[in-house]
Amino acid sequence: MIDIKDINKVYFLGIGGIGMSALARYFRFHGKEVSGYDKTETPLTKQLVSEGIPVHYDDNLELAPKDAQLVVYTPAVPKGHTEFMYYQQNNYPLLKRSEVLGAITRSSFNICVAGTHGKTTITTMVAHILRHSEYGCNAFLGGIAVNYNSNYWSNERDTCVVEADEYDRSFLRLTPDVAVISAMDPDHLDIYGTTAAMEEAFVEFAGKIKPGGLLISKYGLPRGNDLKAPNQLTYHLQNTQADIYASNIQMNHGTYVFDVQVKDWKLTNVVLNMGGLHNIENVIAAIAIAHHLGIADEKIKAAVEAFRGVRRRFEYILKSSTPLRQLAEEVGKGPIVFVDDYAHHPEELRALITGAKGLFGNMKCTVLFQPHLFTRTRDLAAEFAEVLDMADEVVLLPIYPARELPIAGVTSNTILDKMKNDHKQVLNKEQLLQWVKDKAATITGEGWLLITAGAGDIDTLVQPIKQIIETI
Repeated sequence: MIDIKDINKVYFLGIGGIGMSALARYFRFHGKEVSGYDKTETPLTKQLVSEGIPVHYDDNLELAPKDAQLVVYTPAVPKGHTEFMYYQQNNYPLLKRSEVLGAITRSSFNICVAGTHGKTTITTMVAHILRHSEYGCNAFLGGIAVNYNSNYWSNERDTCVVEADEYDRSFLRLTPDVAVISAMDPDHLDIYGTTAAMEEAFVEFAGKIKPGGLLISKYGLPRGNDLKAPNQLTYHLQNTQADIYASNIQMNHGTYVFDVQVKDWKLTNVVLNMGGLHNIENVIAAIAIAHHLGIADEKIKAAVEAFRGVRRRFEYILKSSTPLRQLAEEVGKGPIVFVDDYAHHPEELRALITGAKGLFGNMKCTVLFQPHLFTRTRDLAAEFAEVLDMADEVVLLPIYPARELPIAGVTSNTILDKMKNDHKQVLNKEQLLQWVKDKAATITGEGWLLITAGAGDIDTLVQPIKQIIETI
């Protein structure tokens, strides 16, 4: 295995990925020369360029550095990619992101958060509490922490907080001291083949925990009894059979106040300024880790209250702003709350819609959803349909293919046709923006709860939608 410390020039194939960009920032922070390729320019790649990391967007050997000492690639890069094949055929050190992350964290104290959903938020919450409390950590996140506008930061303390990705079995390269497993719902069946094989990978991940380490797992997981670790705790939103749970939950305009019970320890009057009951469940796991590390109660509470969330995880784009309230009073239009979320799995959507309707149940709920991957749409169409039926109205965008080629007969209509809700349709991006414009102009009464969701490029529509609503 290559020694990361000896590397001075690193090149990334797929540098715009959220996990890849965190590694790029790690090498840049440690004084290495870093550059990369991605297929499209995004706000994240622009940010990397502004930080001194050159990025190009053409698969062009003329632009690929021939003196790279390490080439890091994402599995999403096609095997026929010209640059990838050049490095492969010329025997450059060519490693997956997961291999590099495993090498970086081999000798550190590692807090690794896994799960088919919830892992990005929990990872970011843990890293934020450690940073805000001045405990300190190195963070490798799968999302952009709003507090710091980054998915990576460093500290002299040799503690790493890492999002443990189950895709391509990447998380099996990690060696946790503390591990979290938040969910084991069927996903990535294009990789695993069966639900049983995917669940077995999580059992194997738990087995990677170091001697004396701690596993915190969601209470009631399908293979929960098979998860073996030196020390174990379970967590659940309110089930008192779990070792960690929340109680005395109060809601107030999108903010929660609650208590946390962790076996023989209790933290009272915790304030979370983030929507969705599932995020209370996420933060109690993070709080338990902070307590396990010996962080003082008041520092934990202060950090949680200061947490501003993760970009595209129940992110408020518009929330009862003063202009909208004035508009409602002056011209009789209803208020509009606009939430954006990365949800791309049925259970993530269920948590998102349930949480949003719990907070704003008096408003009509519309979900604008972009399915992600043909295989996921094919395998989970019935589950998507059932969850989307929870909304009052649903608009689907065409499937975002990501790394896949189209599958005959699999489209967004595969979901639509299984839905029982009469208020449903499939629109392209241009049609969707016009539809939002027409719809927003008609909102009266209790108002409108608008949700955009998906892991593709639906996020590029968020600001245009916001501008449409604000200029009605």
